[in-house]
Amino acid sequence: VQLQASGGGLAETGGSLRLSCAASGLTFSSYNMGWFRQAPGKEREFVAAIIWGGGNTYYVDDVKGRFTISRDNAKNTVYLQMDSLRPEDTAVYYCAAGRSSLWDKSYKSYDYWGQGTQVTVSS
Repeated sequence: VQLQASGGGLAETGGSLRLSCAASGLTFSSYNMGWFRQAPGKEREFVAAIIWGGGNTYYVDDVKGRFTISRDNAKNTVYLQMDSLRPEDTAVYYCAAGRSSLWDKSYKSYDYWGQGTQVTVSS
């Protein structure tokens, strides 16, 4: 199983970035997909998740209204559109695949992980 995250980079406060995560080696449409992030010196934290069929999504309060998770099961890809970026959004962002409850924010509930992509937001 491989999850390949891309799309990170440098953005200004208030700017936007779109992350992508391409999956292979698994039945993508059977897995819930999540995005997590980890800032230096902090624990990995849940950001957003989308159910296997795409009908339900779940966000941490801090990104509601700013970030949008979506997926294209035909392309085996999950996306994270990040708007109104803030310096505190700076972190390495990871995509993950799992079959536990969509509402479970624990990183331990996900089975497969991508390598991470750096997002840096300048103030």
